[in-house]
Amino acid sequence: MSERPERLAVLKTYKLFVGGKFPRSESGRVYEVTDSKGRLLANAPLASRKDARDAVGAARKAFGGWSGATAYNRGQVLYRVAEMLEGRREQFTAEVAAGSGISRAKAAAEVDAAIDRWVWYAGWSDKIAQVAGGANPVAGPFFNLSTPEPTGVVAVLAPQDSALLGLVSVVAPAIVTGNTVVVAANEKAPLPALSLAEVLATSDVPGGVVNVLSGRTAELGAPLAAHQDVNAIDLAGADAELAKELQIAAADNLKRVVRPRAERWTTDPGTDRMLAFLETKTVWHPTGSLGASGSAY
Repeated sequence: MSERPERLAVLKTYKLFVGGKFPRSESGRVYEVTDSKGRLLANAPLASRKDARDAVGAARKAFGGWSGATAYNRGQVLYRVAEMLEGRREQFTAEVAAGSGISRAKAAAEVDAAIDRWVWYAGWSDKIAQVAGGANPVAGPFFNLSTPEPTGVVAVLAPQDSALLGLVSVVAPAIVTGNTVVVAANEKAPLPALSLAEVLATSDVPGGVVNVLSGRTAELGAPLAAHQDVNAIDLAGADAELAKELQIAAADNLKRVVRPRAERWTTDPGTDRMLAFLETKTVWHPTGSLGASGSAY
């Protein structure tokens, strides 16, 4: 009896995530993703400037619906993402271990921390307004109330030192407050980000709320920083030289900028990144005999 021939492995094809769909790069380019020993893991799409512009357009289109959803609803949607991450825990552990060159045990701990962080941010959805807003004392018969509102489209350069936990730590705070996001994934280890896109696509997150691009951080950062329809940019994954260039480009339309800094992604993230992408609306409302009408500024 002849031996059964060895089965040919079917390698996974990774794609970009734009507007809730999975296109290949419009340029048709890919690049090799390898492990710490130089062994091929996959071919990832090498996104172009055109892909970046398409992603911004998708994020802008999705902004109205996502920012208009209730805080409670956004929290439920984010919690559903955490549920689905939990269901694919083994896959993410394998991808983090291979891409980051760490042991499987350490990778599993990072995946668990990423899931916990996603749940943590989901819980903030209907609480951040109490932290960022409030009633203001004024001289006159008025109520004066300040409330936070999302900034708009946020470009995010994912951290280069943490392919999943760092990614979650910069994406979740931007979307939980009602912003939409375009993410340039970790350049050397993009697979967890591209797999996270698959989770988002099969959860309750509306298409376009999160858009994931893989490729060269500098190549993607430049058009995102200069794009007039991007309202803010998080430079977590940029080195000092690139960050300086992108800050100059971002100044053209007065983008909010979160500058890169030394981060320990395993520590309590606090509220800084949620507050970074919020605007404050102040409403004046007359009291007493002046009537019930009011105006907002």
